[in-house]
Amino acid sequence: MRGTNRRWAAALSAAAVTAGLSVAMATPATAAGGPCGQGGGSSGSLGSLGAGSLGSATGSLANSLPWITGAPNGALPVLTGKTKALEMVTGPGSPNNTINRFSVAGTDLGIMWDNGAGEVLMAFGDTVGDCGIEGDQWRSNVLFRSDDASLADGMRIDNSPMALPPVENFSRQVIKGLISNGPGELANPEFTVIPTGGVAVDGTQYVRWMSVRSWDKPGEWTTNYSGLAYSGDNGESWITDPATVRLNLPVTLPVEVPALSERNFDWQMSAFVPGRGADSNYIYEFGTPSGRSGEARLARVPKSDIRNLGAYEYRTNTGWSQNIADAVPVIRGNVSELSVQWNPYLNKYVAMYTDLGGLKIRQSSDLINWSGTQTLIGSAALPSLYGGFMHPWSNKNGDKNLYFVLTTWDRYNVIYMKADLSGMQIASTDTVDRPDPAVTGEQRLDGFQTPEGFVESPE
Repeated sequence: MRGTNRRWAAALSAAAVTAGLSVAMATPATAAGGPCGQGGGSSGSLGSLGAGSLGSATGSLANSLPWITGAPNGALPVLTGKTKALEMVTGPGSPNNTINRFSVAGTDLGIMWDNGAGEVLMAFGDTVGDCGIEGDQWRSNVLFRSDDASLADGMRIDNSPMALPPVENFSRQVIKGLISNGPGELANPEFTVIPTGGVAVDGTQYVRWMSVRSWDKPGEWTTNYSGLAYSGDNGESWITDPATVRLNLPVTLPVEVPALSERNFDWQMSAFVPGRGADSNYIYEFGTPSGRSGEARLARVPKSDIRNLGAYEYRTNTGWSQNIADAVPVIRGNVSELSVQWNPYLNKYVAMYTDLGGLKIRQSSDLINWSGTQTLIGSAALPSLYGGFMHPWSNKNGDKNLYFVLTTWDRYNVIYMKADLSGMQIASTDTVDRPDPAVTGEQRLDGFQTPEGFVESPE
């Protein structure tokens, strides 16, 4: 076991060095990496996890995901303090056995929402399966379903939209892009289509997704457009309504879409929040630019008009306007992959996102005025994290724990987490940023719990 642990430690130490010091910015642009170990990635880091030939192929993702620093692995971070990693949701080491059940060995994000019928739906981004197969079984996105209401002991996945026979045990891509040209095409390339937010409205599921045109410097990318897809069969099949497309560039699409607006730049990634009380007829949508360095703006729309861009109103400094150009930031700073929901324990809305300092939350009573930041995981403790998304059933019945998922570049799989919110209640008007618990000494990375034993964190 000591020899095995040394091998894991070496692989993880190399991944940590490659990841560098920044959260959500990962590796230098010259490092290819990739969840199948391409570009000299950590092809041996899977150990004896039974993942077949994972990590052995050069694969199709070398150009599509330029910042991933290691092959998929099941190394669970062990943190001190109020925030803990509970288990892997996907990939090696996951009790959900996503490799054998769904051919999902590496993936990210895991955007969650309540489907309104007793389940949580979970949308993932770029996904790989068996790296020994040509193309790595790559998909732009997949979807999982869960009715697991016992959040404290992990998150069990029930099922997923699957490929039809003769393909077996394969979660298929559920949302397709509108552009046929792939990477390398001279005109209108579309690398991938990635979900950014989901919500249920009167039995119909909606997902806002972005079309990635290019991967730019680390932490940044350019989108062609974003679109809103809907599903009337609980996520089994999806249709993108062309009327909901927000063009970011003057690209040619095979369908008629609304005219290009320069302010569409601010609405390429989304977080949805159902209204409460007097606002229960509204769906609120936060919008951010593509990449990881934009501010968040806010819109609202009557539920029945969610597919009608003309019915959206945008938050201004003084009220609401139907003109998208009037929208002002409501959450400032670098807001990356935003998740927002009502929190019964704090009795406030919570916004979760990452920036260069780590995984942050803010609190609000009205979705408009937001508190200062509180750091759940500092970049000093876990430098490769990104994409924190909250479980929609968190903190019910007085539970003090906030359950969420996040991804790290150096294992390229989704981790199930919890944070103890006791003592963290603050007013929306309290705009002071709280210190990073890694800086105060409350939080540190002790090591990694792997399927083969505990590994101390490299010094």
